[in-house]
Amino acid sequence: MVIYKFDPTIKTRLDAIITKANFTNIKTEMVQVIVSGGTKTRAVARIYSFPRIHQVAFNLAPRYVIEIISEKFFKYSAEGQDKVLIHELMHIPKTFSGALVPHKCFGKKVVCAKTVNALWDKMQSN
Repeated sequence: MVIYKFDPTIKTRLDAIITKANFTNIKTEMVQVIVSGGTKTRAVARIYSFPRIHQVAFNLAPRYVIEIISEKFFKYSAEGQDKVLIHELMHIPKTFSGALVPHKCFGKKVVCAKTVNALWDKMQSN
């Protein structure tokens, strides 16, 4: 059975990354982190959107949830974990619309190790 729980320490790290990486389009209060255990997936983390149809139906603003797969995520170093979080944040579009940016967009790899590492290096130089 899959177990979900909120982890305030990862949320704090995520908010710090949003600020330090200059993700000005992301509203930190509208992004949550959930840690799951007992899942059977190859993923280290996943991001979930709140589609426009739900926003209109429930009269709510866009939101995102990042699911951390505990069996995989916590095996990474702190740097690796931060890169995973950056990767997931890069799926949030500049418009913060509730949609998701795919790995490959308009023929270019937008969310990939190269772009994550470039952003990580930029964060470290600031």
